[in-house]
Amino acid sequence: MTTDFAGEYDAMQRALALAASPGVPLHPNPRVGCVLLAPDGASVGEGFHQGAGTAHAEVAALRAAGDRAAGATAVVTLEPCNHTGRTGPCAQALIEAGVARVVIAQRDPNPVAQGGIEALTAAGVVVEQGLLEDDARALNRAWTFAHEHGRPFVTWKFATTLDGRSAAADGTSRWVSSPPARRDTHELRALCDTMLVGTGTVLVDDPQLTVRDDDERPLPEQPLRVVLGERDLPPTARVFDDAAPTVHLRGRDPRWALESLYRDHGRQHVFFEGGPTVAGAFLAAGVVDEVVVYIAPILLGAGLSTVGDLGITTITDALGFELVDTTVIGQGAEANVRLVLHPRGEEA
Repeated sequence: MTTDFAGEYDAMQRALALAASPGVPLHPNPRVGCVLLAPDGASVGEGFHQGAGTAHAEVAALRAAGDRAAGATAVVTLEPCNHTGRTGPCAQALIEAGVARVVIAQRDPNPVAQGGIEALTAAGVVVEQGLLEDDARALNRAWTFAHEHGRPFVTWKFATTLDGRSAAADGTSRWVSSPPARRDTHELRALCDTMLVGTGTVLVDDPQLTVRDDDERPLPEQPLRVVLGERDLPPTARVFDDAAPTVHLRGRDPRWALESLYRDHGRQHVFFEGGPTVAGAFLAAGVVDEVVVYIAPILLGAGLSTVGDLGITTITDALGFELVDTTVIGQGAEANVRLVLHPRGEEA
């Protein structure tokens, strides 16, 4: 495989930008872009996948190029698929169009769709891969992670006071974070396909677990609501209203729950807002992939801790995280600091 991608570097950057076009859904399908280059390096067609059921990026680019696709190089952010779903296999479409060479950023981790590289190579198409692979993986972070690990990517979000309290001694917690921070949370919720809490959170706080706009109106597209735990829940709980679908997973094992959500429900990104007991279970199981914490400039002195007992008795055993982003949300008395952290030693 050659390593000189000088002629395709700009095209791959363009393909990544196309894939990230505003309005393209983050799930359940990956975001993909494609640019077709003539032998002289000129762009003759481009396209991107706009969501489930629409033409894949390669097919859209081939349609734009027409007869000019013959002998061209296809620069695509993800390995062309080799299966028939709602649309036909892109690898076969490239072969039939007479494309001579394909440059791929990321190999497809989905076992259902894999095989495009082998099909293209068998047909005599030159295939090279790895150009801007890290960028392509970052573009579809949760989708890639889910297919590689057999479970969704987990973002754990919580709000805390300066002294690490998530609620006051009397159990009240609604206003730990500020209104700007809560609006920011809804923007993050909208990036995920699953909201998860434990039964304790439902029984104590009765959350609706929906994504809402600045006027507190639910958005048209809602994540799946998931409650983890063995306790019975009242049918009148708001999490069971008709605002979004809900699944009650009756168990306590976070890894089992996540594997079930991936296998049985096709979930890729869980936004986890559970209380200290469930948070402790997720941390102990090693299935927290990202932490988003809002720190409020207040002190309580007593109250509920943000996480339950982890069995850690010495500082050398403390769980460590890498700080990847710090942002002040809001101003003045309503300002909260939002930290984004990843477990040490793991990819961002």
